[in-house]
Parts: sequence; C-alpha cells; structure tokens
Amino acid sequence: MPQVTLTVNGKSHTVEVEGRTLLVELLREKLGLTGTHVGCDTSQCGACTVHLNGTSVKSCTTLALQADGGVVTTIEGLAAADGTLHPMQEAFREHHALQCGFCTPGMVMSAVDLVNSNPQGLSESDIRHGLEGNLCRCTGYHNIVKAVAAAWPVMHGKETVAAE
Repeated sequence: MPQVTLTVNGKSHTVEVEGRTLLVELLREKLGLTGTHVGCDTSQCGACTVHLNGTSVKSCTTLALQADGGVVTTIEGLAAADGTLHPMQEAFREHHALQCGFCTPGMVMSAVDLVNSNPQGLSESDIRHGLEGNLCRCTGYHNIVKAVAAAWPVMHGKETVAAE
C-alpha cells in the first residue's frame, strides 16, 4: 500500500493509504480530525474544505495521494496553540454566523482563503461570490457575509473584530 507523508496542523504524519483514499478520509479516519465534515461527497457543499499548501480545497474530491509532501490545515489547526481563535473564527462567533455548525468548519476555511487572496479588500458581492461553493442550510448567509467582512481588516492588520 502506498504511503503519504504530509504535515497536518503543524505535525508530520506518514500514513498508509489505498490509492482511492480521499483526503477527508485520511483526516477523519486515520488522523482523528473530525472537524472536517463530509456533507455531500460531490464537492457541492464545501463542508469538507481544508487548506492544502495554503489554498482551500474540497477534501472529499482530493485524493490523499495528491497531498503527499503537502501542508494541510484543518479547522482544528486554525486557532493559535494557546486556544486563541483565529480572527475568522472570532468574527463568526461575534457576528452569529453559525447555527447548527455543520457547514461552519468548511465555511471558515473557505473564508480565510478568500480574505487571504484579496488583500485589496472585499465587497459584499465579492464575499457572496467567493463563498458560492459552500452551502449553509440555516443562516441565510447574511451573518456569514458580515463575519467575513469584519475579519478582513483584522486579518490584514487594520483593526480588531467588534460585535455589532
């Protein structure tokens, strides 16, 4: 069986996988990182979104072998080692951008990549378009968009997250 060596949330792992093993399966079943959710298995909902080499990917359609030698960040690795929430996580909390929480890990990971990829700023339309690949069945997206907009300046060193 082939082996995959990758760094996940700052820790190196070498894991035996079948060629057809998906990254989400490796994370959840082999490494016990269950914050990455499986929602649809077709890359439609975004609940499985993680960062691979700094870019958001849907781990339900990414083979584990594709991540060999890579760096993966999951929702569990986003907060600081001391437990301080990442600015996006804090913004989601402050702006009530979650309800049931199922989509939240993938939504947060996608939002972090969106903000990091847009240092010039984001309009409401940019945020809505940028998160199109993530489905939320609870919130109606209004507070998610507010949270992403609030996190942008914090992530770019311009201000702190404040509740409205």
